[in-house]
Amino acid sequence: MQVRALPLLLGLGVVLALTACGRQEPSGLAPAKAPAPATPPAVNTTAAAVPGKTAADASKPLTMTRLNEDGSESVEELPGDTKAQNKLLAAVASTVAAATSSTPAAAAGSQWQEGVNYTRVVPAQPTNVASGQVEVLEFFWYACPHCYALHSTVAAWLKSKPAYVTFTRVPVEWNEGHRSLARLYYALEGMGKLNDEHNEIFKEIQVNGDPLIGADPNNVATAERLQVAFIKKQGLSEADFGKAYHDMNVETAMQRADQLGQRYRITGVPSFVINGKYVTDLTMAGGSPDKLISLISDLAAQEHKH
Repeated sequence: MQVRALPLLLGLGVVLALTACGRQEPSGLAPAKAPAPATPPAVNTTAAAVPGKTAADASKPLTMTRLNEDGSESVEELPGDTKAQNKLLAAVASTVAAATSSTPAAAAGSQWQEGVNYTRVVPAQPTNVASGQVEVLEFFWYACPHCYALHSTVAAWLKSKPAYVTFTRVPVEWNEGHRSLARLYYALEGMGKLNDEHNEIFKEIQVNGDPLIGADPNNVATAERLQVAFIKKQGLSEADFGKAYHDMNVETAMQRADQLGQRYRITGVPSFVINGKYVTDLTMAGGSPDKLISLISDLAAQEHKH
């Protein structure tokens, strides 16, 4: 089946505008709330895999918003649930699906194509895992609604992933607001409380509407004060948190996270890197959380065999 170039380019342009929390977020803008789990979204391309999702929700595509080519800020979600918007998004999905179906397979027995479903890192980068393990990195940001929507799907996969996969989350640090939330992440990790609080941070920001950094993302003192208040609500020690927050191990972890983001040229989240060789995201996987997990698993299995 052939697809005319102009409609395809127009369709892909709309998709790219809807595909990852971009690097240059408006610094003073409070994060958009993710859809409430109990309310199914009217526009399929803006929600799926939220905590409490139904079986029907799991098959719906999930999208992100990307950094625009001209470097402008990019979370461009369509407001409202109008029929015109739904019709436009359905047309884009149909165009992309047609384009994908017309593309020949890259290799016998493989449903994934390099340059389409993932990009290869050249040269491959060293990983930080034991011999025989395959490293999977998830680059994320707590204030990204798309990261929150994907969170439950990733959490479910972690319970059943192969033992040879070592999974690590990497918070992005594109500006001071991102850095404040990254510091919160690593401070709780240093306290051994991250597994308990990771979802609670997402909920505080995405559901309760508290960005945990204040109105001015550059005011690190305000961010710390708000985060102290948050961890106290969780029943954690303020003294222990304060010590961990400024610990040298947290500084080192943040430096490494920043280096990883630059090394893999991460400009949108959520993004995944498999074994230092492949980078992918929801759009490249076809817009479905389940397809994304399948792609990550297949690339990891391929690496494990080598």
